[in-house]
Amino acid sequence: MTPTVSHWSDGKPFAGTGDRTAPITNPATGTVTGEVALAGVEDVRVVVEAAAAAFPAWRDTSLAQRTAVMFRFRELLNARKGELAEIITREHGKVLSDALGEVNRGQEVVEFACGAAHLLEGRFTENASTKVDVYSIRQPLGPVGIISPFNFPAMVPMWFFPIAIAAGNTVVVKPSEKDPSASLWLAELWAEAGLPAGVFNVVQGDKVAVDELLENPAIKAISFVGSTPIAQYVYANGTAKGKRVQALGGAKNHAVILPDADLDLAADAMVNAGFGSAGERCMAISVAVAVGDIADTLVEKIAERARSVKTGDGTGDADMGPLVTREHRDRVASYVGAGEESGATIVLDGRTVEADGGTDGFWLGPTIIDHVTPDMSVYTDEIFGPVLSVVRAASYEEALDLINANPYGNGTAIFTNDGGAARRFQNEVEVGMVGINVPIPVPMAYYSFGGWKNSLFGDTHAYGAEGVHFFTRGKAITSRWLDPSHGGVDLGFPQNV
Repeated sequence: MTPTVSHWSDGKPFAGTGDRTAPITNPATGTVTGEVALAGVEDVRVVVEAAAAAFPAWRDTSLAQRTAVMFRFRELLNARKGELAEIITREHGKVLSDALGEVNRGQEVVEFACGAAHLLEGRFTENASTKVDVYSIRQPLGPVGIISPFNFPAMVPMWFFPIAIAAGNTVVVKPSEKDPSASLWLAELWAEAGLPAGVFNVVQGDKVAVDELLENPAIKAISFVGSTPIAQYVYANGTAKGKRVQALGGAKNHAVILPDADLDLAADAMVNAGFGSAGERCMAISVAVAVGDIADTLVEKIAERARSVKTGDGTGDADMGPLVTREHRDRVASYVGAGEESGATIVLDGRTVEADGGTDGFWLGPTIIDHVTPDMSVYTDEIFGPVLSVVRAASYEEALDLINANPYGNGTAIFTNDGGAARRFQNEVEVGMVGINVPIPVPMAYYSFGGWKNSLFGDTHAYGAEGVHFFTRGKAITSRWLDPSHGGVDLGFPQNV
């Protein structure tokens, strides 16, 4: 009998009433290690009802008490984050150091949320009109849904739920069914930190669970991260039901390497950003745009470094782990073949990698494809694997036009020693997050994460001050205490005097 990962409702595990399950697989061995319950509509409703029932009391809990719980959660997470990293590696496949880095970046948002009281301040104007005071406050929305992807089972939910909870909302998390255990570990940690039952809940599942969260009137907002087609679906259906929605979609992140760049630094960055977490990052660099006559030298340097990357089981000393499923591994490998058939040059072929792991693991090594053109599927599609395409551009203008013409606008980078070129690029590029000699420009928690174009649906980015704004709504109050001089009937439009 394999263990079953269940839901979490009202402060305790909830087995659900359905009998649908999905396998949980260790990507490094290909073996099934457990099952995850797949919620039916009634299961989702039970979890949502728990969140709705807990909301009034949590909304009315003082900011001081909410902050105290958040601090306790932060301390427990910091002390035990190694446990969470091991869970992530076991189910996702990324190496332990990468999993721990994911938890650390998520913890930054928890720490930001510990100071959210400052960002929840209102405004007050005394005597705006004669003996009339006007002030504004921000209040929580109610129960909110978080639908997160497989590639960051801890960090992405932590982009949202710390701020939502600190602001007084209750939360229902729907994690990926591919690596669901991290969500239950986090739920148990919240309970240990003293969070009241029903404030943080987890519903495991697939499209059935997603659709019920989008339909259920008790859910007031949805935060989503995933592919662009599903982001569009979530945004369209959630907003049609009157919900506030932030739906972060896919990416095709370019790095421009100018002729004056430090090519050793740039090559290091392309390997780190292209092959870290087996390329299963929405901020991975998947296209290196070599400008001018540096392409041959740059490709040689990238390939030299990529050949030294050790692919294997993430619990060992590997640099890069497997892909998350066999189906995804095969899909990514098919793009390598398609690129070759289209006339691109395979500089390094990860399909032949000899991995240090199980023979049935979902292995694909670092892959470099040169002479890629914008009409090839290896360029147009989000591959989400360890495949780096090299596109050659004659000039800065050609490289910029290439990026701005792309339907995605999540992240980008430029490598140069020319400050003027860098400043021009940050001004002209149509992308939401920009790195200058930084390959993965994921902002700090006190800024916000989000792309442009088909990489974001909705007008609010994740975490930071925008996250606080997303999980609260404003209310303006005009107040005048009893004053006999203002009595009497007057049907004229009120004027401020």
